[in-house]
Amino acid sequence: MSLVIGSVIYVCGVYGLNQRGLHSRNKKAMEYVAKGWSAIKEVDRVIDYCELNDRRLIPLLRGAKENFELALEADNLNTHARYWLSKLHLKYNVPGACKAVGAALLVEAADMGNADAQYELGCRLRVENDHVQSDQQAFHYIENAVDQLHPGALYLLGIVYLTGDCVKQDVDSAIWCFHRASEKGHAGAAVAYGSLLLRGVQVPESLTKLDAMGVSPPKRSKKNLENPEMNPLEMAKEQFQIAARAGCDLGLQWLQRVEQEEKLLMSEQDNECAYV
Repeated sequence: MSLVIGSVIYVCGVYGLNQRGLHSRNKKAMEYVAKGWSAIKEVDRVIDYCELNDRRLIPLLRGAKENFELALEADNLNTHARYWLSKLHLKYNVPGACKAVGAALLVEAADMGNADAQYELGCRLRVENDHVQSDQQAFHYIENAVDQLHPGALYLLGIVYLTGDCVKQDVDSAIWCFHRASEKGHAGAAVAYGSLLLRGVQVPESLTKLDAMGVSPPKRSKKNLENPEMNPLEMAKEQFQIAARAGCDLGLQWLQRVEQEEKLLMSEQDNECAYV
């Protein structure tokens, strides 16, 4: 009996050490990813003001590449490092860049479940290839990203449903996708959603029963709680506000038009009251 207990204690101890070691590797890998990501953000901040092959960017790009490679050495299952390393090879003029390596890393990250990689791979398959099999593969990866509520994938799938491209047209599904992407701050989805509301498209019942779909309902503002049956103009205005806050010029233009429409309606109501 004591031998069995001792064996169990030994196994548990080894398991605990393995778990701690795994956690340590994950933590170290994420530290490298954070450093690499910060370097890329700095490149993105200044790249519009210089040439893509500007030598001043080389140290940042080389540092980002080294950090993502170190992250994979620490934890080869880290999909974030794999995804960002693929972007360096595919998008940026990093020393030693190789399109084939970048493409392989992107596919690996997508197949390992990284939502950003799934979305980007789906977009590339749609744009860079023009045959049915690629469309099916693209749709597969985009749907996988949607399952993780990736805002870009939600927006793209919404467009697919709205236009009936590759699938049967389904406006309700399109609105659901735009709604979920808008909740995550996607400007394009917010503009599309608001535009549909102004056109009189009805909000599908599924959005009021998200619990039944296994999705938590969106947070509602105090105004919404007091008036759950908001008019389409007010609902559209909220969507355009989301887009405007994200820095979308089109969202700001729509917001200004809606606010002018509100002022016009209020003026007409005031005139009617004065007339009565």
